Amino acid sequence: MTHETLSPAAEAGRPGEPTTTPSGRPRIAALDVLRGFALCGILLANVKPIAHMLHSASATQAVVTDSPDGSWFGLGLFVDQRFFPIFSLLFGVGFSLLLDSAGARVARPRVLLLRRLLVLLAIGLAHMFLLWRGDILTIYAVVGLLVLLPSTWLPRSAVAGLAAVLVALPPITGSNGVVLVPGLFLLGSALTRYGVIGRIERSFRVPAVLGLVFTVGAVPAVWMQIDAGAAGRDDFGTWFGLAGLLTAGAYVCALLLLLRTPLRPVLQRVFAPLGRMALTNYLCATLLVLLAGRLVGGSPDGWSSATVLLISGAILVPQWLVSTLWLSRYRQGPLEWLWRWATWAQRPPLRRTS
Repeated sequence: MTHETLSPAAEAGRPGEPTTTPSGRPRIAALDVLRGFALCGILLANVKPIAHMLHSASATQAVVTDSPDGSWFGLGLFVDQRFFPIFSLLFGVGFSLLLDSAGARVARPRVLLLRRLLVLLAIGLAHMFLLWRGDILTIYAVVGLLVLLPSTWLPRSAVAGLAAVLVALPPITGSNGVVLVPGLFLLGSALTRYGVIGRIERSFRVPAVLGLVFTVGAVPAVWMQIDAGAAGRDDFGTWFGLAGLLTAGAYVCALLLLLRTPLRPVLQRVFAPLGRMALTNYLCATLLVLLAGRLVGGSPDGWSSATVLLISGAILVPQWLVSTLWLSRYRQGPLEWLWRWATWAQRPPLRRTS
């Protein structure tokens, strides 16, 4: 859920400085902003499904379903299936960035990545069985083990081709949610291996053109999603998935463009702390939503969009404050630090030094 570029020993040699790649390139701030932005949207989509755990053991995750219930109008029109693709894409990006870093420092980098995915699987299973059946970390870990890790032996052209097929097929067939994860993982990996992620901070024309294309495609797709949802047609899943992917692409391009404007410091200040502690914040949000559900009361199905927004804000604002204060003293979030320790099999430095 986060990208790493240095081994613990290497980072320790530059106390107090931002994380850099082996070549000395600064941390890719745009990825932290995108990840924090996606985390906010995923929380909005997950508030009701998580709160359902208080009423039913069969609650599922809104971001990985293709049910038309509440997904064709209102808040869901801007949230459901719109942020989950961004988060999945970034996972593939982070995986390949870490592979590059590990390959320069250890003899068997894939063993390191295998260990990282197994640890994530353990965290996801604990989250799933103890708190919420809709956990996405378990799916990420399994898909990473079965698809992402084996893809590291393939040439980048093959990875890109598989990504295109696996991303396009689900909307065409009317299947969405978790079936999109393999394709999005591979797409993120391909973008990294082709050097697109390395240039993401320097490009203006590409996100501008792509953003226009995504927006032009998203408008009619969203319209068809609304129409199919209102009429209860069988093609709702197709339009829901297509609209979600196109809208997610438009969101990403819009943020990348805004990061080239004077709003960049504001966006970094708002979203980067959340993004750098994405694992910690994602897991803590489940506990906070369950607590909020008890305080608000009633069935989540009856909650208005305003209630969902208020609950999300009541969670995200404290998380942003804690993340900002924590990262001012420490290099990583607590769970990110533990995950990194398990990944590299050596204790990384946590506290920043002057």
